[in-house]
Amino acid sequence: MSDATLHSTTQDPDDFAVQIADQVESFLVAVSEVAKGDEPGSAVPFLLLEVSQLLLAGGRLGAHEDIVPDERYEPDTGPDADVDGLRENLARLLEPIDVYSEVFDPYEPRKAPVPARISDDLADVITDLRHGMAHYRAGRTSEALWWWQFSYFSNWGSTASATLRALHSILAHIRLDQPLEELDGLDTDQGVGDDTLEFEAGRVMQQEIAGPLGMRPAR
Repeated sequence: MSDATLHSTTQDPDDFAVQIADQVESFLVAVSEVAKGDEPGSAVPFLLLEVSQLLLAGGRLGAHEDIVPDERYEPDTGPDADVDGLRENLARLLEPIDVYSEVFDPYEPRKAPVPARISDDLADVITDLRHGMAHYRAGRTSEALWWWQFSYFSNWGSTASATLRALHSILAHIRLDQPLEELDGLDTDQGVGDDTLEFEAGRVMQQEIAGPLGMRPAR
């Protein structure tokens, strides 16, 4: 990739900001709609699509040169909007497959996987994105871009990536008609050691996950 391609967004920062803000807003609206639970059968594939598109925006922010805000100190945006309701709705909607195992840093040797929740991850990502959106809507474009870039590296980028892998794994098991290993031993309230991760192949995916979510494996 040429330098011109990598840094082309610096030639028109206003256009870049609008594109990133549009992708962020699209994600916020889409996940809120999924959380309503009106179409549970399409929840997982739709979330997979939306998280993938969000990570495209994150990739663009990550490839961009460091963004410097206009002001030295971040202006107060007020209290962050509460996401507990959205988190709880997603947890209920995704209950069969909400908990998964994740390695936070693949470059940290011998780090055991830890339990995580898709619902928690999505709520966490949304909190970061809404914070930047508050700056953007207040006309502080450089502050919004700086926040989205900073929090992409420090939090929501890795969180969304982990969520994407979990969602992809769910759909892959279903579409390939492969049983999912037993997840009853995986609990976010306790640590997960090597022994805990040795799950026995258990219930059939179509009954435990595909069924409740309205999905069926491919023929």
